[in-house]
Amino acid sequence: MGNSIFNQYIEKRNVITKNKKVLQTTYVPNVLPHRVEQIDSIASIISIALNGEKPSNIMVYGKTGTGKTAVVNYIGKELKKADESEEKCQYIYVNCEIVDTPYSVLYNIGNQIIVDDKNRIPFTGWSFEKVYSEIVNYIKNLNKVYIVVLDEIDKLIYKKGDDVFYYLAKINENLDTSRVSLIGISNNMKFLELLEPKARSRLGGESIVFSPYTKVELEDILKERVKEAFDENAIDEAVISYCAGIAAKVDGDARVAIDLLKTAADIAERNGDSTVTEAHVKSAKNTIEFDVISEAIKTLPPQSKLVLISIIKNSENGNSSMTTGDIYKTYQNISSTIGTTALTQRRIGDLITELDSIGIINASVRSFGRAGRSRIIELNIDKHIIDNFKQDSIYRNFESYKSPMQTKLM
Repeated sequence: MGNSIFNQYIEKRNVITKNKKVLQTTYVPNVLPHRVEQIDSIASIISIALNGEKPSNIMVYGKTGTGKTAVVNYIGKELKKADESEEKCQYIYVNCEIVDTPYSVLYNIGNQIIVDDKNRIPFTGWSFEKVYSEIVNYIKNLNKVYIVVLDEIDKLIYKKGDDVFYYLAKINENLDTSRVSLIGISNNMKFLELLEPKARSRLGGESIVFSPYTKVELEDILKERVKEAFDENAIDEAVISYCAGIAAKVDGDARVAIDLLKTAADIAERNGDSTVTEAHVKSAKNTIEFDVISEAIKTLPPQSKLVLISIIKNSENGNSSMTTGDIYKTYQNISSTIGTTALTQRRIGDLITELDSIGIINASVRSFGRAGRSRIIELNIDKHIIDNFKQDSIYRNFESYKSPMQTKLM
């Protein structure tokens, strides 16, 4: 290696993480502590696919970091083990936060199924209906069951993606010997209520809820990761408990615990230390605290993001202490501007309560004498976090819809 500024850092670094991929939040471990019940529930439903029968559709609910994706992908791996040649069934995974338009969802599904180049679906150029027809015609008589997982399924609603759910849910009516079963994963327990009735009735099936992890459960998860990722004695005893305690306060989010451990290990390695200590975790916490809040906002359902935009717009226009009515008026105007159906004021009140519960806003009830009591809402996040949220596709799309009406939002 030539002489460069990087030499000093490379020479100082002491590598103590033997398997870094284990500390990736996308890693699917062979052991998933405290998710046996959910694994059993989902596996028992889709097991009939191995006999050529169509399983019920499944909706998987739970907050961020509760193991939803890990469990479903773990079951996908097990399904592949049971049918290595994929003669009877095939597992297909799509992340709708990344693949976020109806066309791209079908494109992604189709090209996981279609293996011969001459029949593959082009990235652009076809209509949605043509892509759907190609998939139907290709699998129609293959006598196979397809388990299609749509992760972050609620992300498509904002993009007016209801149709793709409807088409996929009714696809079996157009097939002869093949069958398609859907697994939707959502952070929003009321996701189905956001759909049009025709899509809701078809997509609905069995529901499985993932509750947040407790501190003890998070410790067990970290212990399993530590076994795979580090040599013995590389992690100080207090580290696991400290990481788990912090994550338990963030809605039992396992991703937070794992990210803390990974960042703490990176800091220790950069310092040339041989053991990860509580001091490294404290340093990591300061480093990623901003990311934790931003991640919480990033994973909000689309309607909650619209409510947050409404609160930010009121605040930017000098209304730092606003009522639910102020927010709802702005929310209605924003919904009208971008062509989204507005929820009721009562439902918006529920979403405001949820934003308050995760610390993004403060919502307190105040008395105004004879005028009665009212809930006053104030933003509780720094400007740099707001600026980060403004890079979100929903915020950017809203800003791009500038119109004369938008100047009257507040």
